Amino acid sequence: MTTDTNPQLSVTAALRALTTLVMGLAMLVASSLAAVAQRAPDTFADLVDQVSGAVVNITTNTSIAAADQGPNSGSPLEDFFEEFRRRNSPDGNVPEMPRRRGSALGSGFVISEDGYIVTNNHVIANADEIMIEFFSGQELPAEIIGTDLNTDLALLKVESSEPLPFVSFGDSKAMRTGDWVMAMGNPLGQGFSVSAGIVSSLGRELQGAYDDFIQTDAAINRGNSGGPLFNMDGQVIGVNTAILSPNGGSIGIGFAMSSNVVNNVVGQLQEFGETRRGWLGVRIQDVDTELADALGLETARGALVTDVPEGPASEAGILPRDVILTFDGIDIVDTKQLVRTVGNAPVDTAVRVVIFRDGETQTLLVTLGRREDAERTIPASLQSPDEATESTIMGLTISTLTDELRSQLGLEADVEGLVVSNIEEDSAAFEKGLRIGDVIEEAGQVAVGTLSDLEDRIAEARDAGQKSFLLLIRRGEDARFVALPLDGE
Repeated sequence: MTTDTNPQLSVTAALRALTTLVMGLAMLVASSLAAVAQRAPDTFADLVDQVSGAVVNITTNTSIAAADQGPNSGSPLEDFFEEFRRRNSPDGNVPEMPRRRGSALGSGFVISEDGYIVTNNHVIANADEIMIEFFSGQELPAEIIGTDLNTDLALLKVESSEPLPFVSFGDSKAMRTGDWVMAMGNPLGQGFSVSAGIVSSLGRELQGAYDDFIQTDAAINRGNSGGPLFNMDGQVIGVNTAILSPNGGSIGIGFAMSSNVVNNVVGQLQEFGETRRGWLGVRIQDVDTELADALGLETARGALVTDVPEGPASEAGILPRDVILTFDGIDIVDTKQLVRTVGNAPVDTAVRVVIFRDGETQTLLVTLGRREDAERTIPASLQSPDEATESTIMGLTISTLTDELRSQLGLEADVEGLVVSNIEEDSAAFEKGLRIGDVIEEAGQVAVGTLSDLEDRIAEARDAGQKSFLLLIRRGEDARFVALPLDGE
């Protein structure tokens, strides 16, 4: 009997065995890590010890006239009592009312050893005095460095003879729904308190153009405002700002402004004492499927430009009907994303903007202005015909503009187009939001001033086999595009 002693076969077999062993160990480690990630922390105590020194209580005092909060404030009786006080005053003037102190409580956190503190703007709004209480019991007065109403953020500063403990911002984009988080602050004025929970949702919007909230079920109550929301590494990934509650108490639906927004705003407040958001200078609307079809876009995405007043976009050559697809390399899904992206961009910086125009994409270079400095502009003046005619088209009764109609509708003398004088409530136009008094400035991407202009554009669209027809509608200072179906009158 013979034995196979081929060394090449032996080495191959050994390598296969080793590979199998390594793969098995890798799978075991991955399973162990997944189990650890899914298991609740044994304790939050170590994390509390790590960050508590940087979390602060905030107390504010405000001088309030006693009459400001009186029972007659804002009522017709207020004038009566003011006249009564004037008549009984020796010099005929209303005597100055005594003032009382109003106090408010909130939370915040230190972001640098030299004493910069982040909180909510509503915590310190109208405050005459701001006092910071640290976890150690030390108290220091604070001054306001800057505030931002749009994100409800404020940056304060205290002076300390010793370096202060501080915390750093984490990457809120790295957070996932289901991740553990810990909130810390001063709920209901009870002093330092900790609550824990998970990320319930991401990218929540409440009411602001720059909103990017993390929703959490960690208990947040009044007094927690301005306090930090931590990840498990002790990094701030949100600023606790608001709760959804029918009774004013926590029901497990709290919102923290994401750290990526906060970090950008705080950096500007620290450098300039105010925000400096990028400004593109366009009025925009979302692109739905019918608009996409009318414009020739393959998919409904981007931000449709409805108006371009004087500003950066106009100087760069952006026009109404352009669809902004990317901004500075970022794909734009809708108008909210564009507003937030432009706002986060630095002022006086040239960025590349990709637009869709007449079936093709173009790249334009736009130097951004500053939104805070932007002024409202009046649309360019146009002339309109005086002869009045009327016709019913696609469920709309449309008239050419006359001086009489302008006066009745409160329109400026230089507004041109066709006016909607009546509308059928069961029409597609009504469902799309058109109303009596709206002015049709463009039809089929061409300016219209007469009914024949409009009828010609509709006929051309039907001959071209279009399923929908694009109108530019102006209501007051707002303009938007509306796509109406061409499946019948």
